[in-house]
Amino acid sequence: MPMPDNLSVPETAASEDAILAESGYSKARLSRDPRFDGLFFVAVKTTGIFCRPICPARLPKEENVTYFQHATQAMAQGYRPCFRCRPDSAPRSAAWKGVGATIHRALSLLSIIPIERVADIASRLGISERYLNKLIVNAVGIPPKQFQNMQRALFAKQLIQETHLSMTDIALTAGYQSLRQLQRAMEQYCATTPTQLRKKEPVEQRGIVLCLSYRPPYNWPYVRDFLAARAIDGMERVTEESYERYFSCRGSVGFFKVVHDDVRHGFKLHIELPDLGNLHTTIENIKQVLDLHADPLLIQQSLVQSGLPLTKLTPGLRLPSAWSVFESGCRAIVGQQVSVKAAIGQVTLLVHKLGEKRAKPFSSNGHDAETDERYTFPTPEDVADNSLEFLRMPLARKEALRSFAQLFVGDSAPTHNDILAIKGVGPWTLDYLKMRGERNPDIYLEGDLIVRKMAQQYPVEPEKAAPWRSYLTLQLWQLSSQ
Repeated sequence: MPMPDNLSVPETAASEDAILAESGYSKARLSRDPRFDGLFFVAVKTTGIFCRPICPARLPKEENVTYFQHATQAMAQGYRPCFRCRPDSAPRSAAWKGVGATIHRALSLLSIIPIERVADIASRLGISERYLNKLIVNAVGIPPKQFQNMQRALFAKQLIQETHLSMTDIALTAGYQSLRQLQRAMEQYCATTPTQLRKKEPVEQRGIVLCLSYRPPYNWPYVRDFLAARAIDGMERVTEESYERYFSCRGSVGFFKVVHDDVRHGFKLHIELPDLGNLHTTIENIKQVLDLHADPLLIQQSLVQSGLPLTKLTPGLRLPSAWSVFESGCRAIVGQQVSVKAAIGQVTLLVHKLGEKRAKPFSSNGHDAETDERYTFPTPEDVADNSLEFLRMPLARKEALRSFAQLFVGDSAPTHNDILAIKGVGPWTLDYLKMRGERNPDIYLEGDLIVRKMAQQYPVEPEKAAPWRSYLTLQLWQLSSQ
């Protein structure tokens, strides 16, 4: 959906800068505190290498280092990524969000692999290619095309070092036309070769295994319980330390499982995907589902500013999102005026009746061997063309669900006004869709009964929590259960 142009620097950036100004980049680097991981990178002038602030290597002298807010900025200055701390594995820098909505969306589109033509991205943003070039150069110091090439090189480097994919598969997955192109990219941006990066011997392995990092604290029990309460049998499964699900991706069916690793501040991801061309997009979606890019320091600071006592905050609160905007909307409409348990029962019926069914799972890696059938969430076409007689809910709600699905047929991207125009869909449903489907961090569900009740008990000023009001909503929900 189109986003408004807003090139002023929001309070988010000011708050983030204040945190680093108070502690100082130098103090943050010396502390090796993982909460700063991804917020900045440290380049060492004497070695020509740049690192994450958590790098285990011997700390260089302050006069020998310089700081960058993004990995591509360090690479543009000729520094190569460290092979020990792996800057390509750091959580995404929140600094992007401090440069305006258009630039943030542009950087997100430029990070997608396979890469799109810069002219096409400018067209999607509703601006000229020349203006897009100016915005990106001002934001990160390099042109859009160079930014894309560096993102692609970092992704390829991660696949080389963490997976057992063949070099040919890696080249194609990262969008290179040949092994020679991959080799040139590694030499240009990483000052090494693919062979030198991969020091381990290839082994027989089904699927792909990667590590996904986050900035601690991360409240996995909260995320786990949130996902478990809404898990759809046969499509999702939640255990004490893991979450897994089947999903559709551009006509193919994939599977992933993440296992929480508190010691390494991340998740071990096992993913199986028939079409590797969708790998990068799928990984980014998984990160969004688990809210791995969140900055807990900034969020905590904003919630305290809103009026909540620090002692009442849930450390490491995250916003678990839905797999897609369409899925989140279906869940919200089905869940109107019923309990979470009752809603999930109906959504499960929807998935089992209309979702794509697989006779057997991909492999035995952590799957429930007692159940042979696996499902993916149904497509908009499947929902729009069905009478939905099997759902136990009022006819008006079924019609709302079918009308909602019709808006997404053919990969359409309806506007918020289109969704609100559906009879039976009100502001609360739309806001819930924005919060969990669009992953908007700044949605305050003021119309929610529990939120209103808790806001009276703990007088808050929601506008002071901006731009993290979605987390204020979650925190008030959490306080109601204590």
